Amino acid sequence: MPDTRLILGNQEILKGANLTINLELPKLYNTPTQLPVHVIRGRKEGPVVFISAAIHGDELNGIEIIRRLRKLDILKKIRGTLLLVPIVNVYGIMTLSRYLPDRRDLNRSFPGSIKGSLASRVAKIFFDEIVKKCDLGIDLHTASIHKSNLPQVRTNIENEYTFKLAKAFEAPVVLHSELRDGSLRAVAQEEGIPILLYEAGEALRFDEKSIRIGVHGIINVLRENGMLPKVVKKRGQKTPIITRNTQWIRSIESGMLRTIRALGDVVRKDEIVAFIDEPLGDKSFELKAPFDGVIIGKSEIPLVQEGDAIFHIAKFRNLEVAENKIEYFNENVIESSEFFELNDEEIIE
Repeated sequence: MPDTRLILGNQEILKGANLTINLELPKLYNTPTQLPVHVIRGRKEGPVVFISAAIHGDELNGIEIIRRLRKLDILKKIRGTLLLVPIVNVYGIMTLSRYLPDRRDLNRSFPGSIKGSLASRVAKIFFDEIVKKCDLGIDLHTASIHKSNLPQVRTNIENEYTFKLAKAFEAPVVLHSELRDGSLRAVAQEEGIPILLYEAGEALRFDEKSIRIGVHGIINVLRENGMLPKVVKKRGQKTPIITRNTQWIRSIESGMLRTIRALGDVVRKDEIVAFIDEPLGDKSFELKAPFDGVIIGKSEIPLVQEGDAIFHIAKFRNLEVAENKIEYFNENVIESSEFFELNDEEIIE
């Protein structure tokens, strides 16, 4: 949709505007509560894109990603409009909780209702005031509590447009992800609004690599989407590894977990990836990989019960290719300061 006229919170956003609008939310008891939205509108028409974080109140990396993004001078060249929402679940973040005070998951409450639960009402305001006015969204997440994720973009890879943007993000992994009822991505898709889901790091923790990759990735997507000038890509850059098939390895016993493999590691079938020890005994149990793959998520807490999810492993048809790409990423991307350079020295006009 061309952003010829944009109204947010009953306020018209003029071209060239850079401001913050506070949308009214239900009160927290007698305390007024608001949803801050940072608006950056270019002087030239273009897409309207929202970037949201902390739909789950304990997922903090996205807040820092948006904070750093707002400081970049390159956004002065934006075509179209950015709607930046660093904290969607303003209630959950106050108590370091994934959920709202009504114990509901905001990301299972869309599209929401003005007559529903607290979560439903917040979902309705966010969806109607922000999401419906956009052509594209990037939703920032981390793993759930006591787990961590390798930086990855989740989307519908069967959609040519979102697949192209997901690859442009340049996270290590692009994962085909099915839709979940009541999720932001599912309901937005029904409205014809594609969403990229960036998952990286751990709840309640900042992860510097995940944050930097997130900032870099958003800029890449805005370039690919025609909202920022494109740049000449440096030699040697590779596409992420693509997968549509993943599985969690679960604990075979209860006890103390000792992992010996890390995020991004390539594992082979029947390779030992962790040990589970009896905390008051002498027995130790081996946890083995059930197939070849790459670790894209893992548990970070040493106390486990039988059946707990320990490692999230992605499957690939050609593991050697996947291994080479992960190795390249670790050596030339994560450790390279040039990867995070956002200057426009080689702009393609």
